[in-house]
Amino acid sequence: MPVLPIVKGLVQGDRRSLARAISIVDNQEPESRQIIKEIFEKTGKARTVGFTGPGGAGKSSLVGRLIPECQALGHKVAVLAVDPTSPITGGAILGDRVRMLGSLDDEKVFMRSMASRGAVGGVSKSLRNAIRVLDAAGYDLILVESVGAGQLEIEITKVVDLTVVLFTPNTGDNVQAVKAGLTEVGDIYVVNKADIDGAGPLYNILVDMIGDTERRPPILKTSAKTGKGVRELAQHIDKLLKERSINYKVRERKMLEDELKDMVSDIVSQKVASMLKENKKYSAFIDKLARKEIDPYMAADKVAASLFK
Repeated sequence: MPVLPIVKGLVQGDRRSLARAISIVDNQEPESRQIIKEIFEKTGKARTVGFTGPGGAGKSSLVGRLIPECQALGHKVAVLAVDPTSPITGGAILGDRVRMLGSLDDEKVFMRSMASRGAVGGVSKSLRNAIRVLDAAGYDLILVESVGAGQLEIEITKVVDLTVVLFTPNTGDNVQAVKAGLTEVGDIYVVNKADIDGAGPLYNILVDMIGDTERRPPILKTSAKTGKGVRELAQHIDKLLKERSINYKVRERKMLEDELKDMVSDIVSQKVASMLKENKKYSAFIDKLARKEIDPYMAADKVAASLFK
């Protein structure tokens, strides 16, 4: 039985408790550890789909269009949109839910914008725990939209079961955009805004570069504006999730391994920073570097050796 009232509320479907629990884990408040401890054994049922790609690819609009199609397939849907972080408040500054207006009034859908907080690849460090909270609350399909911060938006693949990579025509050098790190991480590739000129050539480039690879991922054309191709995308997502369900435990183990590695690295980084602050030799080596008496590599080796001897 849950100890915290907020956990009892969220597992019973109370949206206010759910929203508050996500805020707590997002801000890493003192209660966050207890929340995760109480819900952890209840998690593992939800499936997650990440949407990534260059900024302006229309991720938010497409996700908004996908929601009713996924509901029609029998899913209880939640959306987490990872936005850039405000340098002033530390909060999300885009508010991607504005571009999902058609679903804002749907009480069956839960949407939340989260700040990336400087995490690599625009993926919030607390995203995994927010997914767990939604999982425990009974949402079986969680759509995660990553922030479009550059061409190497690949970190999201560590926290989702399926990755959808979006491209859009007429955003500069199509070939260069397709080559830029995203061609190896997608499970489904989408040319969005297919209603505008340039969609056909971009689709052909994707087919030539990705379609004949060993993985043979689906390559689709959609238009969030007209709705064309959106149902087909939802059906492909549903099909792939079902096909991979037998191997989910293997995938879950890999994601947990990545998470544990990240958490241990964070703890070690914090401890090292604290140790350096108190280490008199560290300041001395900075002085030596400034006087060019030692090179950075040698200085780093000597400081590390003094910390871990």
